[in-house]
Amino acid sequence: MTDHKEKMKDIVALCKRRGFIFAASDIYGGINGFWDYGPLGVELKNNLRDRWWRDMVLCPPIGPDGAPISIVGVDSSIIQNPKCWEASGHIGGFNDPMVDCRESKKRYRADHVVVLVSKDGEGASLAFDKDATDEEIDARLKKLAKGKTRDDFEKAQLDQVPAEGFTNIIGPDVKNAGTLTEPRQFNMMFHTYVGAASGDDNKAYLRPETCAGIFLNFKNVVDSSRVKAPFGIAQVGKAFRNEVTPRNFIFRSREFEQMELEWFCEEEEVPMWFDFWVEERTRFWESVGIPKSELYFLDVPKEELAHYSSRTIDVEYRFPFSAPEFDELEGIAHRGCFDLTQHQEFSGTKLDYFDQAGNKRFIPHVIEPSTGLTRGVLALICQAYTVDKDRPSGVYLNFHPAMAPIKAAILPLTAKEEHVPLAQKLYLDLRHEFAVELDIKQNIGRRYARQDEIGTPYCFTVDNDTIADQTVTVRDRNTMSQERIHMDKVKDFLREKIVG
Repeated sequence: MTDHKEKMKDIVALCKRRGFIFAASDIYGGINGFWDYGPLGVELKNNLRDRWWRDMVLCPPIGPDGAPISIVGVDSSIIQNPKCWEASGHIGGFNDPMVDCRESKKRYRADHVVVLVSKDGEGASLAFDKDATDEEIDARLKKLAKGKTRDDFEKAQLDQVPAEGFTNIIGPDVKNAGTLTEPRQFNMMFHTYVGAASGDDNKAYLRPETCAGIFLNFKNVVDSSRVKAPFGIAQVGKAFRNEVTPRNFIFRSREFEQMELEWFCEEEEVPMWFDFWVEERTRFWESVGIPKSELYFLDVPKEELAHYSSRTIDVEYRFPFSAPEFDELEGIAHRGCFDLTQHQEFSGTKLDYFDQAGNKRFIPHVIEPSTGLTRGVLALICQAYTVDKDRPSGVYLNFHPAMAPIKAAILPLTAKEEHVPLAQKLYLDLRHEFAVELDIKQNIGRRYARQDEIGTPYCFTVDNDTIADQTVTVRDRNTMSQERIHMDKVKDFLREKIVG
């Protein structure tokens, strides 16, 4: 566990040092749960987003019958009529039980805290974050439990502890018992006010997920497009949740991006389409560099399903902070017809679908592959992070070439007048088709090291031989092997390696 935690620290440091991800408002000390994407991070995120959009909307998969399926896109507003959140259940039910610590001023989700209760009934109980390592638990026990070990305690969930027992619990970040409040409900939606006044009549919310905008536009899409069931509506956009304990870098944050598809079909077709989307989403992650061996498919137990879902599979990835276990990357849920039925009832607008071929009306059932774009970015970075003590950088990012922020670097061997113009010529020839970088400063070894750390698959070096025969040295990021090719062949080389 310690090695995995150290790896995560190294990844976070690399992301800042090389311009992938920064803390939001960094110069003011940051703001917990918010992140900014730097020059390389925004390119990586856009690459993943564009690939998802291409595979879902522009060139959707071939369906079980051998024909291309139909998916269209929308881009809905972040702020919608507050009534939509009443219909979806977010205003009344988007709550988690929270516990505050009066001393540390920290707030915890009650179901994310475990309590070690003394078996002999003597002494205080100790509360820990559910992700605390054995080493962290033992260290606190040694400091606070007067010689007792883990064997002297029984484990319990904080949200199952009776109210009268809270006075005997030492909170996760303090030394004295009795500082934790009893659990109370906490709504996770950010609210704002629309217009000049700031009262309940003007209260609105930042969307906690992007799917609502799809359901609200279901009728608009059906009426204005030539879609026929089964079909899908896709959206990429930001969502906001007032997470009590943002954690694990960008994995759980308060502002994040989602890539969501709502697939509308008849109820009897749900099993076929559900299996189809599990297979397609697996194929997608493999195609961008996440091997199936690093994924786990959790068939969520019925007692843990969302109230609207009859089946959900969580596609989980082995993040360093969860290793050797997994944590959620994407959810594939059968949402039934809950959403359209609710919005039809609350809005008074019919949201059924008329099947002309079958001459019947029905409210479609929905299968939802919902992906965290920012979690996907983190998975790509974690998967790409490769330690190699034999190279100057010590590490390299083994991105799939299609995902790499920079596809190739053009490096004049020196800043000599003979080398730079040829490098500039090659750069100008490539930049209209590929994301390439012209890097002139520092010695060639340091420039190779930098390109390794940012995950550039190929470096093309212009040297004295280039002047003589118009060939350049190609360096492969992963193997560090080199070969020479003619400048006229570089574009075809990249087309084969990056696109093909």
